[in-house]
Amino acid sequence: MPKVAVLDMQGKQVGEQELSETVFGITPNVSVMNDMVKNYLANQRQGTQSALTRAEVSGGGRKPWSQKGSGRARQGSTRAPQWTHGGIVFAPKPREYRYALNRKVRRLAMKSALSSKVQDNEMIVIDAISVEGYKTKTIADMLKAVGSEKKALIVLDSVDEQVIVSARNIPGVKTAQVNTLNVYDILNADKFIVVKNAVAKIEEVYA
Repeated sequence: MPKVAVLDMQGKQVGEQELSETVFGITPNVSVMNDMVKNYLANQRQGTQSALTRAEVSGGGRKPWSQKGSGRARQGSTRAPQWTHGGIVFAPKPREYRYALNRKVRRLAMKSALSSKVQDNEMIVIDAISVEGYKTKTIADMLKAVGSEKKALIVLDSVDEQVIVSARNIPGVKTAQVNTLNVYDILNADKFIVVKNAVAKIEEVYA
């Protein structure tokens, strides 16, 4: 059963946390994680791109010159793709990029992402995070104390407006709750910082 140290906000070890073998101790499935990341990014696309085809641009109703006799190439419209102000060939149109992965794949991808963070020593458990007022400096000092100077994902056990607002101005730092976790954010973070109470909730959901 994997174990991680429990730190306080000053970076001092105050205990040890045993993690569920079935959630944090499996062999990561790289292929499934890749599928899940591609699915997440595809689902973020708005799909609002649009351009006009030759049938949709204005003008070009008259044949620019006679079919034969001018010595020039035959042309039927000044709105053909090779003309300036002509239509776009295979113009992109609004479309839906979303697609779904089945539940077993999603769960395996999440367990693989969590286990990979434990195996790479990138998971940090904090006993509690508390901020008096809205203080970005408090969160910044905590991240520095626990050795997280780059991208970090802070997982809370419940919505804490003061912590969320205090952290959102720090470049590369994101906050999430157990029910908003996703594989992309976990893998994208250099440090996966979880409040102790949130660990139990993660195990409860994914065990």
